[in-house]
This record gives sequence, C-alpha cells and structure tokens, in this order.
Amino acid sequence: MRIVRSIDELRASLADQRRGGARIGLVPTMGAFHAGHLSLMRRARADCDVVVVSLFVNPAQFNEAGDLAAYPRAEGRDVGLAEQAGVDVLFAPPVDEMYPPGFATTVSVSGLSEVLEGAARGRKHFDAVATVVAKLFNAAGPDVAYFGQKDAQQALLIQRMVRDLAFPVQIEICPTIREADGLAMSSRNARLSASDRSRAGALHRSLEVVRRAVAGGERDPAAARAQALAELSAAGVEPDYLELVTPDGLAPVQRIEADVLALVAARVGETRLIDNQLIHPLSIVRSASDNGRG
Repeated sequence: MRIVRSIDELRASLADQRRGGARIGLVPTMGAFHAGHLSLMRRARADCDVVVVSLFVNPAQFNEAGDLAAYPRAEGRDVGLAEQAGVDVLFAPPVDEMYPPGFATTVSVSGLSEVLEGAARGRKHFDAVATVVAKLFNAAGPDVAYFGQKDAQQALLIQRMVRDLAFPVQIEICPTIREADGLAMSSRNARLSASDRSRAGALHRSLEVVRRAVAGGERDPAAARAQALAELSAAGVEPDYLELVTPDGLAPVQRIEADVLALVAARVGETRLIDNQLIHPLSIVRSASDNGRG
C-alpha cells in the first residue's frame, strides 16, 4: 500500500492504472477506522481494480472546536487496517493541502443542507462536506465512491451533488454496520463512557420501535414517533431530533403509505450520535398478505 500526502502525488500514483482502463474506487473517511469503514473498503476491493482510501479529518465540518480537538485520530493503526483490507493507496493530506492559503470556494447543496443535521449543526456543516468530497473526487477521479447508510443525509446530499454537477462517478451506499446491541458503528463511539455506551443503544431501539409500530399497522407518523421518543426517554436520552421523512428529499411525511426514513440524533453524555433506518410499509403489507394466503 502506498501512502501519499499531496494531490499531485495521488494523481501520479493512479496515472498508469487509469491509462490502462483500471476501475478506481474511492472510500472517503476521517480515519479512526472501525468495522463500518472496513466493510466499505472490502466492498471497493471486490468491485474495483484499484482502491483509494482518503483519511482527512475535515476541520471545516466541525461546528465546535472541542469536538474537532476530541475527534479520535490513529493514523498508525489505520494504516495497518487499510493494508489488511487490501487498500492500494491511502491519501492522508495535511490541512493546507486541502485548504491552501486563499482557499475561497464552497460547494453548497440547497434543500438538503438546511434540515435535520443542517438545522442542528448549521448549514456550513454540509457545505464543508460537499466541498471536501468534491475536491476528493477531483483529486482521485474515481469511477465509484463508497459511503455508509449511517450518514443517510450526507449520502443523499452527495448523490444530489454528483447529479447536479455531472461528476463522472457512481455512488454506492452500503449498509450500516452495527454493534451487537444495534448501536451504529462510529468513530465517536470510542468517546462514550461505560454508562453512556449502555444508554447509546436506545438510539437504535427507538428506530426499531418505529419499524415495529409500522409493521403492526400504524400509519400515523406522529403516533409512531411518540412511541420512539418514549423509548429514548426511558433511557434518559434527549434527542436533537427524531423524524420520519421521505427517503429522497427528507420531507416530513403526513402518513406512512410508502417508504419512510426514520432518523435520530442525540447527545449521549458528551458525544453526539446519529442513526437511521429505512422502513418499507408496502413490503410489510405484502408479506402479511402472503402469509394470510398461506
């Protein structure tokens, strides 16, 4: 595996393979690798001739200086894990490579940047995400890029950016990898105390409450949401938000008749966590109907 620090070096490292028609896959990350990251790398390894992983803690997308300072960093460990996953190139640039003096360009995706995470963290958060991912796409020139479903709003925003700006890259959204109790894997989980780690499982349980409510025939999003909020409250977790929205535009749903995306964000102790679950009520109805015919 080759470790590169500059965009010029990254492009040079891929030039021969690109000329030879190799399929290049990119996995953008902020490091502190866990099983979720590794699943994306393995998927890229299975799909592509060349696998590039970027490791860059993007300071622009943090709205709290303390959060940026506390974000886990373990490049030495990450290098070993990336090698084991079969990564070909690890792109780990310094901040001034991605944001050189005089940097003055922002990519902004309207409509998806202002709600949910955008409302909680400020629109600049997603402006920073879109800008750095656009730069990574231009630097690596991948044929396909891999993102996790855990960051559902981010994934949707990247898909919209790629469509609107005609980036020649295929976006693959891969399933959320979870701990045994359902907690979505995240680099931030390492910051949870033992008691907070126990309470953090309530995020996934709240989403499961929504899924079970819909499976039981509940079609009122307010009623399903109320049950999920009760689950969080029982664990002593106060959410920033828990919403049921359309999967493609993140608009609030008035009635659960088609696929719905349930999203939750909450601070557990000093650590802010997010999770989501896609719910398919039509599949549930069809399954129940098929069972009835049996």
